[in-house]
Amino acid sequence: MSGQRPGPSDHDAGWWRDDAQYREDAPYRDDASHHAAASYVAEPGRAARTGRPAPAAQPDGPRPGGRADARRAQQGRGPAPAPEAAGGGRVAAKAAAGRGKKKNRKKIVVWATVSTLAVIAATGGAIYWKLNGNISTFASDGLSKDRPAAATADASGNTPVNVLLIGSDSRGGDNKNLGGGGDIGARSDTTILLHVYADHKHAVGISIPRDALVSIPPCKLPNGTWTKPQTNVMFNSAFAVGDTDQGNPACTQNAIEKLTNLRVDHTIVVNFEGFATMTAAIGGVPVCMPNAIYEGDLDPNLGHKGKQIFAKGEQTVAGQQALDYVRLRHGVGDGSDIGRMKRQQAFLSSLIKSVKSKGMDPTTLLPLADAATKSLVVDKGLGSAASLMSFALSMKSIDLHNIKFITTPWKYDGPRVALVHPDTEELFAALRADRTLDGEDASGGSKSPAPAASATSQAAPTPAETVDPGTVKGAGTRVAVYNGTTTGGLTAKAAGTLKASKFVVTTTGNASSQNHATTVVEYGPGEKSAAQSVAALFPGATVESTGRAGVSLVLGKDYAAGNGGDSGTTTSSAAPGPLPTSVSAAARSADDDPCANVSYG
Repeated sequence: MSGQRPGPSDHDAGWWRDDAQYREDAPYRDDASHHAAASYVAEPGRAARTGRPAPAAQPDGPRPGGRADARRAQQGRGPAPAPEAAGGGRVAAKAAAGRGKKKNRKKIVVWATVSTLAVIAATGGAIYWKLNGNISTFASDGLSKDRPAAATADASGNTPVNVLLIGSDSRGGDNKNLGGGGDIGARSDTTILLHVYADHKHAVGISIPRDALVSIPPCKLPNGTWTKPQTNVMFNSAFAVGDTDQGNPACTQNAIEKLTNLRVDHTIVVNFEGFATMTAAIGGVPVCMPNAIYEGDLDPNLGHKGKQIFAKGEQTVAGQQALDYVRLRHGVGDGSDIGRMKRQQAFLSSLIKSVKSKGMDPTTLLPLADAATKSLVVDKGLGSAASLMSFALSMKSIDLHNIKFITTPWKYDGPRVALVHPDTEELFAALRADRTLDGEDASGGSKSPAPAASATSQAAPTPAETVDPGTVKGAGTRVAVYNGTTTGGLTAKAAGTLKASKFVVTTTGNASSQNHATTVVEYGPGEKSAAQSVAALFPGATVESTGRAGVSLVLGKDYAAGNGGDSGTTTSSAAPGPLPTSVSAAARSADDDPCANVSYG
């Protein structure tokens, strides 16, 4: 199809309001005119991003009475000159310039997170304080109380990591001029779930269509109350819950965990702030257009074709032109958001490739790191430069070909998007089992055997002592239960068995990998006897020392064979194989030709 699709993002966006009504005729909301300034004004301080009161403004210069003045006094140079009065100086000049220049800026949702992490990994500890000051965090009290279990580490300490990347087009403050309308609050026009496999040699980014109809669990509102569960509503409405300029990343995270049954370890919200500077700092990003693009394509409300802004074929874009590329919908393919997601994936691929190819020189990349962190709002677990660097370093060895991008299987449902079943479930089952799109096991291996000869090595798994299950008494021993297979419902059954013998089940969930052939009870120092008591309840289970405190039961396919699935067969316990070709063939690698797979329809 061609032309504009009706109601790309506003339909049912306010379902959580008491007075909201379902609307079939959602108004069209498109991008604003592209005649915008080449450099962008940042949101006015941290308060705009976090809702916390901004600190009192400081004068433009050294703080009187500080250490700098003390050094000057010792050297006989006297104190630093006082800052200029409020009526003059650089701050006033910038303010005057801003008042005299109409802000005609465009809407843009830009994904620069991967390059941000790579840059932070390259910068030294000397700039941590500066970068830390740029980063804003959101509270975790809005996360669901019913979440998937966190992945457990294998014997080498490796776990898969799920990072939710949200592109925000907030209309708050100066951003309202970028959104093409007067709506309050924020929308998530782009959402990618990045799954880094436990082997840390593979990663895949799953794009979720913003118009996809999904179920959204209860979400916390700014007044402290919680919404009711919703079904068949647009995915991007989750981020808008509460109508705040910061959006609601916790609600979007709740929706993703509900959809995927994967626990999100970290969430990163990225807006357009600093993006033009970032792309210019790396010398631009190679992109490709299947056909020439004109001003009228970028702004359908222009009323005429206008000048050409993109030529057909490969080209390098930076700054304003990079913004235009990632926001463009019309004039390519069917003009839908699906095609735009493909170009955003291609852009991210080229961005990653460019950053890696240019090296990690802190001198040249410091401006990029500074601009990038200013555009981030993250969970508290990533709320420091050190945390971001640690995550970046965990990804630095992933080959470009092993970084994939794919869109959740979908189909049009009138003006909206419906997720395709069972393809969607198979995709997320593969991620839970740490299987790549082509079926490769990237879990880093199930529990690794210990080295043969080492005084400090962990003990290899040993068979549990034969004990009559009827005599086992848990006596309050605390046990975590994890499903090491893809058969559903096993942890609940195993937890019931443990509770019947007076064990205390502390948590249940999926293991870090779901291809365990046999059931294993892992234990820490001094807990072997407790582990053997647990194993006695599960015939064939072995016990294994891990060096980590606590007792964990990891259920294997042997347990699933007798307890898994409605059919009562062992088929469901097998690790998932390759995804249907209709799904895997649509993926792109970070090293793909930039002209490949950049439009739809």
